[in-house]
This record gives sequence, C-alpha cells and structure tokens, in this order.
Amino acid sequence: MLWNRRRTPAVVVQAPAPRPRTHWTDGLGTFATRSIQIIAIVLLAAGTIWGLRILSVVVIPVLLALILASAFEPLMRALRARRIGPMPSTLIVLALILAALGAISWMITAAVRSQWDDLSTQALEGIDQVLAWARDLPFQIDDAQIQEWIDQVVDFLTSAQFGTGALAGVGVVVDFITGLVLMVVVLFFFLKDGDVIWEFLKRPFTGEWHARAQRAGRATVATFGAYIRGTATVAAADAVGISIGLAILQIPLWPALGVLVFVLSFIPIVGAVLAGILAALIALVTHGIVHALIVVGIVVLVNQLEGNFLQPVLMGRALKLHSLVILIALTVGTLLGGIIGAVIAVPLTAVAWSIVKVWDGPDLPARWARRKDAIPRA
Repeated sequence: MLWNRRRTPAVVVQAPAPRPRTHWTDGLGTFATRSIQIIAIVLLAAGTIWGLRILSVVVIPVLLALILASAFEPLMRALRARRIGPMPSTLIVLALILAALGAISWMITAAVRSQWDDLSTQALEGIDQVLAWARDLPFQIDDAQIQEWIDQVVDFLTSAQFGTGALAGVGVVVDFITGLVLMVVVLFFFLKDGDVIWEFLKRPFTGEWHARAQRAGRATVATFGAYIRGTATVAAADAVGISIGLAILQIPLWPALGVLVFVLSFIPIVGAVLAGILAALIALVTHGIVHALIVVGIVVLVNQLEGNFLQPVLMGRALKLHSLVILIALTVGTLLGGIIGAVIAVPLTAVAWSIVKVWDGPDLPARWARRKDAIPRA
C-alpha cells in the first residue's frame, strides 16, 4: 500500500559557515596586507640594488664579461668545430677582443691628441660666439652675471673641493684598472669553461625549474649575443656614414668623431643624439651655421636609415623594445651605474623580456605576459 512504501529521506546540503570577519579579512585588511607585501618587495629590491652598487667593481666587470662572451660564442663554437682545443680557442678569441678594444681606444686618443690645440682654440672662439649670441637674445643677460658665472667656474677649479675631486678621480682610475683586469680574467673563464660554470649553477634546480633555468640560460646568451653583434654592426654603419659626411665637409676631428659615434651608438637613442650635437657644435664653431645644419641633416638621415632598415634586418623584431621602455631603462641605468649603466641597461632589459617569453615553455611566455587569446582555457 502507499502508506507502506519506504520514503527516501531528502539530503540537506548545508552551506559552509561564513568565515568570521576580522581586521585582516575585510577590505581594509586585504589592502593593508597587499601594502605590506609591496613594501617588502620594494625593500628587497632596494637592498639588492644597494648591494650591487657597493659591489659595482665586481658586478659590472662580470656583466661585461658575460656580454662579450655571449657575443663571441658563435666564434668559439666555430673554432671548436674545427677541433681547436679549448685553451687555444679561448686565447684566440680573447686576443681578438682585447685588440678591438685597444684599437678603439687608440683611435680616439690619437685623433684627439693630434688636433687638440686646434680644438681648444676653436672651443674658446665658440664660447665667445655663444656669449655674443646670448647678448642678442630678446631678454637681456647682464655682462656682470656672465662674468660671475665664469668666476665661479674658475674659483671651483682652484678650490680645495676640486682638488678633493681630483683625488677621488685617482681612485676612479684605480677602480677602472681593477675592473678591467677582473673583466679580462672572468672573460677568459667564461670563454673557456662557460658550459661547465653554467652546469654548476643549475645544480640547485630540479624538475620544471631545471628546464626553466636551461631555457633562461639559452635565452640570455642568445639575446646578449644578438644584441651586441647587431648593435656593433649598426654602430659601425653609423660611424662610417657620418664620418664620410664630416670628411666631405672637412670638419676637424672627423676621425675622432666617427669613432665617438661608434662608441655612443651602444647607448640607444641618446648616444646618437649626443654624437650629432657634438659634431654639429664643432661644425658651427669652425665653419658656421650652414655647415652645422648640414651635419645635423646627415646625422638625422643616417639615424633614419639605421632605424628603418639596419636594425630590423640585423637585430630582428624579437630584440626590438618599445622606445618608452628603452628610455626608462636608460634613465634607471644611468642613475644607478652612470655611463656603464646606460650601456648595459638596454641589453639587460632585452634579456629580462626574452626570459619572460620562454618562462613556461620554449614558445610559451609567462602567464601574465601572454595574450588573452593565447591563454588556454580549462
């Protein structure tokens, strides 16, 4: 009968009990927790940067050695493929690197020394022209004010403060020599035993982190090498093009300016501007405003050819960073490391981005860096 049928009791699902609200689980508490985490990260980053700056005499030579070793890694592979031993290959490549650096330094020194007297005379004449031009401005600059500025510069040069700075300059020279020797020694070991050193550094990692470290290492070497080789080729093309234009215009110191263009081209955007300004100023002092404008036009034309044709072909789109990213990296690098910081800031940024692009796989960037249509859905 109906009333004898066994009825199945209904299952009652109870909702989980709400978590008790405390001062750290409400909205303000969550915000405070995130703020503490951000402060901790900022303090950690600041402490790391402070430590790196204190140890800059060691850190910068090691970074430069790593960059140079990455740039010449294909040559090392080619020499070893010809069954040349590790030691002879290392000595050959190291000799080529030192010869190139020495040649650049000698060319700048020799060119400036041979025409230093003319340059100093023209510089004094240029200062007089600038002062005369300043007197013709719509707003008046008092001659007494100009003389006061000159007197302040002279007083500083003859003061004890300048002497202290000169003594500090001696310390800078000592640090430079120490860093140069350290860079050469570290570069020797990177060229000779780079694979062994990298395998040793990967020992703490296992599983996925080991594979991630392997991808990061390959991306670092490839990016450093491609960036430096491409930049050196572009810088050489810029130097040749601008030097030809300056030689045709018979601008003094054009060989030194050409070498300076090559060196400054390793600082993206800013380096080309500085080289162009210096060349235009020398043309203005020696030949007048027309030649100065022609020099500016030559520099602009060469830079446009570089940006639109040479860089995309030689460096590829993978290494192309946005101009805003380059400017921020240059600013931070200059503030933290001066000229050397400006030189290595952009390649370090390019390396960081290349590591992000292989963080989760050979062609799989980190999750936050993927495009929305590339994120796999569950």
